[in-house]
Amino acid sequence: MDGGVVSAGILYLHGFRSSPASWKARLLADALAARGLADRLACPFLSHAPDEAIAQCEAIIARRDGPLTVIGSSLGGFYATWLAEKHDLAAALINPAVAAPVSLEKYLGAQTNLHTHESFEFTVEHVARLRALEVARITPSRYLLMVETGDEVLDYRQAVARYAGCRQIVLPGGDHSFTRFPDHVAQLIEYCGL
Repeated sequence: MDGGVVSAGILYLHGFRSSPASWKARLLADALAARGLADRLACPFLSHAPDEAIAQCEAIIARRDGPLTVIGSSLGGFYATWLAEKHDLAAALINPAVAAPVSLEKYLGAQTNLHTHESFEFTVEHVARLRALEVARITPSRYLLMVETGDEVLDYRQAVARYAGCRQIVLPGGDHSFTRFPDHVAQLIEYCGL
């Protein structure tokens, strides 16, 4: 599930302070494995530094063998948008951090990864690097947006507005983890061409 060569498949990007051990990443990996497609998933442990995270993703994209769809959750959705536009990829966004530089400013300082318990410093420079990754205009046809209105971390309405014209699944209730992910894994895999 790391960053090896991926035949026509999926690049899954976790959110801020998360990891490939997140429940969505594990559920997706298990669903692909059950279909005999375990080798179609790349799910790197992204650096907390935006430039390094993007470099990790671009290294995987460069090694792909066939079509690749990027799935991004929260901050991973912000990265997925930049990657999709730069590399002409399809992307599925799950409760994406539409305005990541603004929404992550409140996390400046010492942080701890929710899964590995690794400590790191999130700095003003990291926020500046996120600003450099903002995409002015998106190509609506390349996106699937999946949001829950009960997201307690991000305002789902920002995502609905930002990705207007894109295919959207807007579900009432839930939370930032996207509680109905198990109900949509098969649909997501199909969207990714698998």
